[in-house]
Amino acid sequence: MRASGGAMAAAVTNGGGFGFLAAGYDSEEKFSGEINAARAALTQPHKILPIGIGFLAWQLESHLAKREKEPKLPGPLDLLRLALESRVRAVWFAFGEHVGQWVEHVRKYDADKGDGHKTIVFVQIFSSADARIAMTDWNADVIVAQGREISPYYRLQFLIVSVAGNESGGHGYGAAPTLFTLLSSIIALSKEDGPPILGAGGLANGAHVASLLTLGADGAVLGTRFLLTPESLYTDAQRKALLSATDSSTKRTMSFDTARGTLGWPRGVDGRALYNATIEDFDKGVGIEEVKAKFLAGVAQGDPDRMLVWAGTGVGLMSEIKPAKDVVEEIHRDIIERLRISSRLVI
Repeated sequence: MRASGGAMAAAVTNGGGFGFLAAGYDSEEKFSGEINAARAALTQPHKILPIGIGFLAWQLESHLAKREKEPKLPGPLDLLRLALESRVRAVWFAFGEHVGQWVEHVRKYDADKGDGHKTIVFVQIFSSADARIAMTDWNADVIVAQGREISPYYRLQFLIVSVAGNESGGHGYGAAPTLFTLLSSIIALSKEDGPPILGAGGLANGAHVASLLTLGADGAVLGTRFLLTPESLYTDAQRKALLSATDSSTKRTMSFDTARGTLGWPRGVDGRALYNATIEDFDKGVGIEEVKAKFLAGVAQGDPDRMLVWAGTGVGLMSEIKPAKDVVEEIHRDIIERLRISSRLVI
C-alpha cells in the first residue's frame, strides 16, 4: 500500500522540506501520472523536479532477473528509467541484496546523459555494518538510518545515509536496533567529509527531530505523521484509525503481506502496523485463505479492524489532520524552539 503520491511529495517540498513519493507496485502509466501531479502542484517551476522517488531494491533485482528470459517484461526497472528521465532531484533505495548496483546504475545514467545533472542517492540502512558499506563501497549520497518509523524532512545534500531503527512504521528489519542505538553507532563511524546521516523511526514531532540533531544526525525522516494529511493516499477510515491509536497500538507482522500477496521481501523484513483482527487471526494460526477473505472484505467495507494501517511507534503523539505544508512548518518551528531551550543548559 502506497501512502505518498505526487501531491504529497509536492506539498512537503512546497512547505520547505523535501518530499518523496513511492514507486511501489505502480504501472508505468500510473507512475507517470504521479510524477506529473507532483510537477503540477509545485509552486515554483524547476528544470530539476525537486522531489525524490523511493524504490524497493529487491523488486528491481527480481525484475532484472526476469528480464533475462523476457526482455520486454514491464516492471520496476521501467519506473526507475522514467524517474531518471523526469530529472527528479533524488532517488531512494532500500531492502535489497545488491543496493550498490542501483547506486552505480544511477551514476552511470547521469554520466551517460552528460548534462551535468547529478541525481542524489539516498540509501536506507538498518545496521552499522550496512552503513560502513554504504559510506565506502556504495558511495551513497545520503544515509537514512531507520530505527523501528519514517517521513520526508531533512537537509538536502549530495550523499545521504538514512539510518532506520526498529520503531518505524511500514517495512523494516524486525531485528534492527532502536533508532538512538543505531544512529549513535553510525555517527561514530562517520567522517567529517562523509555523507549526511538522517534518522528515521518513531518520530512524531519537532522535539524528536531536535533530539536527533543534538545526537549528531544531519536531519530526520518522518512518515506516519504525514499519513494524517489530506494529501496522503490513506482513506478517511485509515486516518480515523490513526487518530484513535495509542503508543501501544502497533505491532510488527507479516500478516498483511500474506493477506495481500505482497511477499518476496528479504529475509528478516516485516512491517509495523496498527494491531487489529487480521493480525490477531494470523497470530492464532487461522487458515491463510480465511485471513485473506476477511481482510479483503474488510478493505471493501472500510473496516479498520481488518484493513491495513501502517504506523510507527510515535502514532500516539499525533492528534490532528492538517495539510502537509503546515506539518512541515510546524515541525520546523518545534525544532527551533527545542534547540533554543536545550541551548540554555549550556553554561
